Amino acid sequence: MPYVESRGNSIRVKWWGGEYALDSEGRPTKRKRYESASGPAPGVPFETEDEAYDFGLDREHEVRHGKHLPRAGGRTPMDEYCRTWYEAADLRVRSVRKYNSMLNAVIIPYWSQWTVGSVTAIDYDMWKKQVRAKYSENYAGNVLGLFKMLMDDAVAKYKLRSESPIIEQRRRGRYARKNVRRVKSELPFEAVHQLATNAYTVWGFTGWAYIWTIAFTGMRPPGEMYGLQRGFASPNWLAADPVPARARAAAKRYPEMHALRVQHQAYYADTGPTLAAPKYDSHRTLVIPPFLHEIHAALLASHASPWVFPSMTGKHLLTTEFTHNYWRPIRDGAKERKPRPQYMRHVRPEIPAVPEMAGQDIYRLRHWHREFLDEPGSDISTIAKEARMGHEMAGMEGVYSRVTIGMEMRIVDYLQDAWEKRVVGAGLWTPPFPKVLPSEHLAGGPPQFSTLPMLGEV
Repeated sequence: MPYVESRGNSIRVKWWGGEYALDSEGRPTKRKRYESASGPAPGVPFETEDEAYDFGLDREHEVRHGKHLPRAGGRTPMDEYCRTWYEAADLRVRSVRKYNSMLNAVIIPYWSQWTVGSVTAIDYDMWKKQVRAKYSENYAGNVLGLFKMLMDDAVAKYKLRSESPIIEQRRRGRYARKNVRRVKSELPFEAVHQLATNAYTVWGFTGWAYIWTIAFTGMRPPGEMYGLQRGFASPNWLAADPVPARARAAAKRYPEMHALRVQHQAYYADTGPTLAAPKYDSHRTLVIPPFLHEIHAALLASHASPWVFPSMTGKHLLTTEFTHNYWRPIRDGAKERKPRPQYMRHVRPEIPAVPEMAGQDIYRLRHWHREFLDEPGSDISTIAKEARMGHEMAGMEGVYSRVTIGMEMRIVDYLQDAWEKRVVGAGLWTPPFPKVLPSEHLAGGPPQFSTLPMLGEV
């Protein structure tokens, strides 16, 4: 039972908070730990002893029904909580840097004077309004999403609050325009071919192969494309897979089809260039048409890099300014480069712009791949298309369906037929295959894998 103390004009109530004191070795003793309060809210004193006693009864009721939150937890400073939460969170490398930046730049500087339990709904609404006014829509959404994670964990995981100050309500008052996705312009097949042609002018045969690989596999650029290694490319993969059981299963499934393995993505982490699992751990095998297999075989025979798509200088693409030096000339065109005596620079003809891709990033080609598979007459099942994109089907269809060999054969036939009709049959330009590099210059033979540090599942 709670008991009330009256001292002068102040009234205080004490109650057992459901915890026991610990000894010097951290073991619980039989001595109870009591909590106390001098009012129902900070700065608001109890007016009568009966009010204080009822307040103590309510707290003990919460203890008995497992709803009690220790008052000391709510008094944890927000800056301390944010840093502790960040240290305890199990995050991917990119999320680690992103969350750390937002915490230190936006969240901690503002909330450092608050405690976890003192943040109210109106405090949050005022801060949210400031964040949306100061930052871009995308960045503000990320900051507010991170703060929601902090508050949700303070309630459900760490028991520092009884409820979150973030209250979701239906829109009312001032009308806010609904966010819409950027409208994608029509991207005809000929425009993709022009991109590949421009890439050949900028980057050689590697650029030609890079564009058609995204367009005909839907791999995610840049991460999955940067992370594709020689050993996982279709000319080598079945024989070079480092997991024997997976190699045997693939050899049994694809005796007459070519396939590559999306096993990694590559990006910069705090430690430098790093390999990690694909986004959403979407490891997958992609069947490819014969023409693309031939392009990859010729490409791998022409260079010694362990990466399928090396830079112009033979290094990893992470070392380049890809958007500025590669993608923009490919997409927007560029003036002719003539030889100049004062500095060395490779000569190239004028590159035409691709107006259908104006302002678009290279990820648009991944979307185009899905659109291409959706065209009438493709006869490709939804489950096969989703698996190819690295997505999981929701609902019962995802539970009971699976990708069959017949589905993958239809994908191969459809893509190969499109190439033969819309490129070869239409007389569109194709480059000559590059010269084969002598075998003694290849880096150790076909089954090559990077020695970059690996994060996530192999």
